[in-house]
Formats: sequence, structure tokens, C-alpha cells
Amino acid sequence: MNKVIPFLFIFLWSTGFIAIKYGLQYSSSGDFLMLRTLANLAVFSVLIFFISKRDFKQFNIVHAMVTGLFIHGAYLVGVFFAIDQGMPAGVTGIIVGFQPLLTAFIAMVVLNEKLSKLQWLALLLGLLGLTLVVSGSLKLTSVSLWGITLAVIALFGITIGTIYQKRFCQNQPLLPSVFWQYVPCLFLFSFISLAQQAPAIEWHLNFFLSLAWLVVALSVVAILLLMYLLEHGGAAKVSSYFYLVPPLTALEAWYLFDEALTTNTIIGMLLCAVSVFMVMRKPSKQAVELEIELGVEEKLHEQPSVAETEVAGNITAQELPEAIKA
Repeated sequence: MNKVIPFLFIFLWSTGFIAIKYGLQYSSSGDFLMLRTLANLAVFSVLIFFISKRDFKQFNIVHAMVTGLFIHGAYLVGVFFAIDQGMPAGVTGIIVGFQPLLTAFIAMVVLNEKLSKLQWLALLLGLLGLTLVVSGSLKLTSVSLWGITLAVIALFGITIGTIYQKRFCQNQPLLPSVFWQYVPCLFLFSFISLAQQAPAIEWHLNFFLSLAWLVVALSVVAILLLMYLLEHGGAAKVSSYFYLVPPLTALEAWYLFDEALTTNTIIGMLLCAVSVFMVMRKPSKQAVELEIELGVEEKLHEQPSVAETEVAGNITAQELPEAIKA
């Protein structure tokens, strides 16, 4: 079952872009986000009432709300409004596509996570694949500084949220944790909705269907899967899954909207798949043994010599073994 979870998450996350494309035909981005968050809170309230009876401490609530403002607030606002400002989806996708690399750099410092040289190469390979996948939709004539800024906000939102979740929200009960993630977002999206002065919502069947899918499949199931993956895996490795989202979305658009699949798109899909495989594969037994051996040698080299020890602490050769043990 654990092997299926990443692929289920990737599939569900990729369908979000298709559902958003349907839903925004009938509503402004602010109204859409506000209604989606209201529905999210309603669903999680019911789930918590019937399933989760565990206490959720006040400091956990604060950490969950901060995570939500980054993962749901900054990310969704950045993506939605970058596209609203005329930023091509392909350019937005490339900017946000830096997330696995940025997450790996930050996780190395904050979480002390380590990737091999091969895994770093795989992350770069995935970024190249992502660029090829979205290259067909690149129209740089409509790129603006404000649009780029919004896309960068989305990039740092999902990246910092991922790191924060991994650092401060480990072992939290999933249902109440995600519930409190959405609470501050409701206030944020409500403010945006009121400030937008957009046309009234068209209550079309397609709008209800897209909203229902985004709530159940994305905001409930996919987010819970993401929290689970972060709790049981490294932040950098989990983030590498996002490289597979644009290729899968391209396949869905080809099937649903008859959008063309170019040679670049297909090559990019393959590169993304290879990249994720390289990041996620377990190192061989020989590689692990070599790493341990190198680590032991490094520690031995760090130990002071007899002469150095006598000068620094006036310790004799006979006392040295006891000093090293201490």
C-alpha cells in the first residue's frame, strides 16, 4: 500500500489544474478559493467528529495554521493570481517547478537531510524535463514583473510550507492538523474575494462538479496523502514527486481537451519519470557500506594525535584511550 500512495497523490494533484480550468469559467479566483476553503472546513469538521477524538494542543494549532498559510495560502494565491495577471501557465509551471531543488537546499540546512550527487543530478534532470513538458505553452510576450513575483511567492509558499510541516508538525493527528491549516486561509481568501469586485458566480453544474472534485480529491485526500508522505519521508524526496505532476496533467489535457503532445513534451515526461526514480531509489548495499566506511575514516582523521593531545591537555599516551572514549 505504501508504494501506491505516492502515485495516487501525483494523480490526484495533477487533476487539480484540470478542475481549476473548469471552475474558473464560472467564478473569480477569490470567490472560488473562499468557497473551496469553506467546503474543506465543513468536510474536515465531519471527519474529525466521527473519526478523530485525539486532543490537539494549542502549540500544534499554531504550527498547523502557519503551515496552512504557506502551503494553501501563499501557494494558491500565487498560482491563481499569476495566471490572472496574464502569466502563461507554462512559465508559472517552470518557476514553481524549482520547488524540489529549493526544498532540497533548504532541507539540507534546516533538516540536515542529505542527498547523494546522483540525486542532485536527478533533481536537475527533472527540472530540464519539466521545462520540456511546458515548453509548448511558453509565451514570454505576456510575462510581467508582477506575474513573476506572484509565481515566486507560490514557489516559496509551497517550499517553506513543506519544510515547516516536516520540521514542526511531525506526529500530529492528520485530520485536526489539516483542519487548522485551512482556518487562516478562509480569512485570507474571504478578504481577497471581497476586494476583487468580480462578477457574480454562475451556479452551473460544471462549477459544482469542479468544486466537489477539488474539495474531496485534492483538499481532503491529496493533502492528507502529502502530510503522510512528509511524515514518513524526507522533504526533498517527497518534493521530487511534483516533477511528475505537469507531465501527467499534459496527458490528461491531451485526453480531455485533445491538446497536442509534442516530441519535447514526451521527452520531458520521460526525463521527469527517470528523475523521480533516481531520487527515490534506495542506495545499494555496497554504496551504504562505502558511505559508512568513509564516515568512520573521517572521524578517525578528526581524532587528535598523541603529541597534539599532550600539548593541548597534557594527557599522556597511556591516558589517551580513556580520553578518546570520554
